[in-house]
Amino acid sequence: MDLDVFVSAHRAEWDRLDALLRRQRRLNGAEADELVALYQRTATHLSLIQSSAPDPQLTGRLSQLVARARSAVTGTRRASWRDVTHFLGHSFPAAVYRARHWWVPTALLSTVVAILLGWWIGTHPAVQSSIAAPSQLRQLTRPGGEYETYYSSHPAAAFSAQVWTNNAQAAAMCLVLGVFLGLPVLWILFENMLNLGVGIGLMSSAGRLDTFLGLILPHGLLELTAVFVAAGTGMRLGWTLIDPGPRSRRTALAEEGRAAVGMAIGLALVLFVSGAIEGFVTPSSLPTWARIGIGVVAEGTFLSYVYVLGGRAVRAGETGDVEASERSSTVPTAA
Repeated sequence: MDLDVFVSAHRAEWDRLDALLRRQRRLNGAEADELVALYQRTATHLSLIQSSAPDPQLTGRLSQLVARARSAVTGTRRASWRDVTHFLGHSFPAAVYRARHWWVPTALLSTVVAILLGWWIGTHPAVQSSIAAPSQLRQLTRPGGEYETYYSSHPAAAFSAQVWTNNAQAAAMCLVLGVFLGLPVLWILFENMLNLGVGIGLMSSAGRLDTFLGLILPHGLLELTAVFVAAGTGMRLGWTLIDPGPRSRRTALAEEGRAAVGMAIGLALVLFVSGAIEGFVTPSSLPTWARIGIGVVAEGTFLSYVYVLGGRAVRAGETGDVEASERSSTVPTAA
């Protein structure tokens, strides 16, 4: 291709397209049709130049022109309440439901690990002494000690906000770090289970396990479920790198990554609820059965939401990914 001749032949079309895009007034029907035709031709010109005679300056100009024209032709999409309701009613529960084969085993195994750690710590005084001095352990576990006053040590609203922020960060880290083959996620999970196991072990050794469970269960059921969902999804994302299935690795990672980002937003809302329970219900004067009952209702509501709405959305074809119109174009690949 003679680039100079090509530019001379089509420069007028490019300039005309640029002029139409700069119009401040609304285009009439003929001008709109002309804009679409010039956009299509300019996109073809750009493809020809990139494949036959790439010139950085000309390619850059035409790329910007084509991008502006595409925006004018397709229009800019604004978020609406429909997007919010679709996300909460379809995309988010579907994404959680699709990942259930990862986060349910993660939840079961993690719970077993926490219980075993708690039993080991609670039945081995030497392990307890390695955690803290006997006087410090008594301060932690005695009636009115630090395990009990922790939940009422700050104003409820500020405490809820702090807990929500910390838990949302932990969930986001599980989702994002899953891309590193899931290994950092295992460490985050172990740290959480170790903290829980230490509390179980120390309070059970002091004969106050019922008190500890009465404090941890109201908010912990929903909070830990959100963490398990994030961890399971993160490990699923890491496994996608190893085994993308019939999709290309790039396509699979993009699809699962977009779904994971959406889950981070949804789980932040779930953790907001658990943070509110931890700030206002856990340290309240309600009877233990009432506080635990609130936690059980919150947990049951979330699981029903995932399995009912999520299952229905998945059967209807929802994957948790963004809508097809909002995805980048992909090149077809052979099966």
